Amino acid sequence: MTTSVLAISSGGGHWVQLLRLRDAFKDCDIAYVSVDESYREDVPGDRFYVVQNVTRWDRWHYVRLVRQLVGILLKERPDVIVTTGAAPALLALMLGKMVLRSRTMWIDSIANSEKMSLSGRLARRFADAWLTQWPELSGPAGPRYWGAVL
Repeated sequence: MTTSVLAISSGGGHWVQLLRLRDAFKDCDIAYVSVDESYREDVPGDRFYVVQNVTRWDRWHYVRLVRQLVGILLKERPDVIVTTGAAPALLALMLGKMVLRSRTMWIDSIANSEKMSLSGRLARRFADAWLTQWPELSGPAGPRYWGAVL
């Protein structure tokens, strides 16, 4: 049976880092989610969804984002959700874990070299694998360091 994976990130560096993991998904049934329609070109032949981008200051945009993510999650029903970060991805991780009991992996952005991002710290409760890309940030209670994407 093929593992279904939902790979999600916000834009910019988060998306670049997520794309660096593509080879890890080659034997999976993969769907991608991000915040920019133009990213569809980066994953030809794979399912791709666009969602509302949010920050912690965009509280009203979260309502739309939740509706979008619930629709995607119910349609895709992923076994695993993998993310390289930011607010939309955190929400997808939370919903996937609580509603579908998906396995989850949070890979904090390489940009967070001094401490985990706010979303990364919040993801701890919902991530089966809670990872940093900096060995100095890893610890016995997490996050774990399995290497860097870039």
